[in-house]
Amino acid sequence: MYARRRHVYFAMMGTCLTLFVLAWAVVRLWSIPVAVGMCVVAMIIPPVAAMIANRRGPEDRWWDDPSGDPKSDEWWDELDGKKRPRP
Repeated sequence: MYARRRHVYFAMMGTCLTLFVLAWAVVRLWSIPVAVGMCVVAMIIPPVAAMIANRRGPEDRWWDDPSGDPKSDEWWDELDGKKRPRP
């Protein structure tokens, strides 16, 4: 799943760069307002791409990360049936 999110991120960023370059290399020769509109769309894409790339999916096992509280981690490991080596 991580690879798919990474591919979507790079596709969106590639689209962003393509829009920006085309806007000022080609489209501005015919219409400045359209070129500015393309840049506005290109400006919106990077934050959306970052949100998509950094979100956790339902199959990501984020709940397995230790919380930092040894007592709580031990309690959750006991509930999950895991045996963690004691220091």
